[in-house]
Amino acid sequence: MPTRTLTIDGTTWRVFPSGFTTIMNMDEFGLIFVAGEGEDRVVRVTRYSPVGTRSREQSLFEMSDAQLTELLRYSQPSDTSPEAGYRGSVLPGGGAGARP
Repeated sequence: MPTRTLTIDGTTWRVFPSGFTTIMNMDEFGLIFVAGEGEDRVVRVTRYSPVGTRSREQSLFEMSDAQLTELLRYSQPSDTSPEAGYRGSVLPGGGAGARP
């Protein structure tokens, strides 16, 4: 899977396509931003509409570092995102199940 590496405010983030697409298939793509490892890992997710190329991988590589930085600033935490499996959620099963 293609990955970009980006350093923002002293934190190194790995960025890669989530594999998520909307019902319109090529209308909107998901990106996952990951910083750190293990228990200290931070995962954030965002979606964007590509301009030009309609390939997830190619559109990721066409984005500038400034565009990726802006997407990270508007991203949501992993515990609110189905693409990240609701990791960090207090709900059973990481958030995919019923409330406790």
